[in-house]
Amino acid sequence: MSIVITEKTRVVVVGLGYVGLPLAVALSRNFDCLGLDIDERRVGELKEGHDRTNEVTGEALLNSGLKLHVDPQACAGADIYIVTVPTPVDANNVPDLTPVLSATRTVGQMLSKDKKSIVVYESTVYPGVTEEICGPALAEASALSHGENFFLGYSPERINPGDREHVVEKIVKVVAGENSEIVGALVALYGKVTEAGCFAAASIRAAEAAKVIENAQRDINIAFMNEITQIFSRIGLSIWDVLDAAKTKWNFLPFEPGLVGGHCIGVDPFYLSHCAQKAGYEPKVILSGRALNEEMGGWFVDTLVDQHGPGKGSALVMGLTFKKDVPDLRNSKVVDVVNRLRERGFKVTLHDTMADGEEAARIYGQTPDENALKSAYDLVICAVDHLSYKTMANESIAELVKSGGTLADFRGVWRDRNLPDTVRRWSL
Repeated sequence: MSIVITEKTRVVVVGLGYVGLPLAVALSRNFDCLGLDIDERRVGELKEGHDRTNEVTGEALLNSGLKLHVDPQACAGADIYIVTVPTPVDANNVPDLTPVLSATRTVGQMLSKDKKSIVVYESTVYPGVTEEICGPALAEASALSHGENFFLGYSPERINPGDREHVVEKIVKVVAGENSEIVGALVALYGKVTEAGCFAAASIRAAEAAKVIENAQRDINIAFMNEITQIFSRIGLSIWDVLDAAKTKWNFLPFEPGLVGGHCIGVDPFYLSHCAQKAGYEPKVILSGRALNEEMGGWFVDTLVDQHGPGKGSALVMGLTFKKDVPDLRNSKVVDVVNRLRERGFKVTLHDTMADGEEAARIYGQTPDENALKSAYDLVICAVDHLSYKTMANESIAELVKSGGTLADFRGVWRDRNLPDTVRRWSL
């Protein structure tokens, strides 16, 4: 076989979310690139220059050569297909490969017997999924031969939503293929995208494993911080004061406590643990860390209410997205805070101007109130450290809290603010 990467190479990116869209725009600067997504609303917005994820500016989108489609047939017969769809878990925290297999079947129907194509997966999976599950699914959907009509590659995504420093053009791209020629083709392809260069993994399984442990490692480190936060809370120590001192050591890892959600860190450890259990090993550290992080939202509310009250009344939750300064609500653990507050008898008002109202209503059962910061509450919780909250004036913060009420600064956003003594304050 011979696959040569040139400026005429046709690339199709399947899935135009937080991962796929920035990659597709970057590829379109050097190749004939098409973006495919099943969400007609999403594609319509992108054609108008609007990216609701805020990962790509309207100017960059409209000035790119990216061609956008909802019809798979418009993307048939390409040289390279890159699958960037989500890989969630089900209600039992078992890997749900439904989206990636659906995308695989779609790609299979676009493959042509007259062209040798490479199908690359960027979705996070456990080792073996690309070759043992996706490869056979492609062969079945296309009625073509793996290793003759199409070939497999893997390049784990490393997009960090909201991060303007570690964008796809500036990070090392790990690539892997089923043989050396596929690896060479992917290095040539991705090498045009990133100035940081490519790393050729030893195998597709090694690349799959590397991705899944990157996020599992972060999950475990944050779980340690959450555990010591609970310990120090019992003896009257602020975790933020402890971290201020510990960070002065040169090799201390500056992780922080918090709610661990999102599409990667809160999900990928379950893919790793599933892989371990399939291999006959019962993971210890991975699942214990995941369990601790899962319970953090409930612990936060119970500790706050039991130690400082009030026991019930009105509560404002500021920030709903899974991390600061992004509109991404996927797997946000703020929902645990909201639900526990309701269980404890609070009437909850939500605020987050970055979040999509319809999606927030589906997840939280109510729409965020854009005017919520104009009222006062018995309990105010800053759950996500959006810049708009961090830069609020002292007077505006104090006015949110009723007389005798409590201001809970979960993220340590306002710990150095000089607020009136009438405002009861609580922090980790």
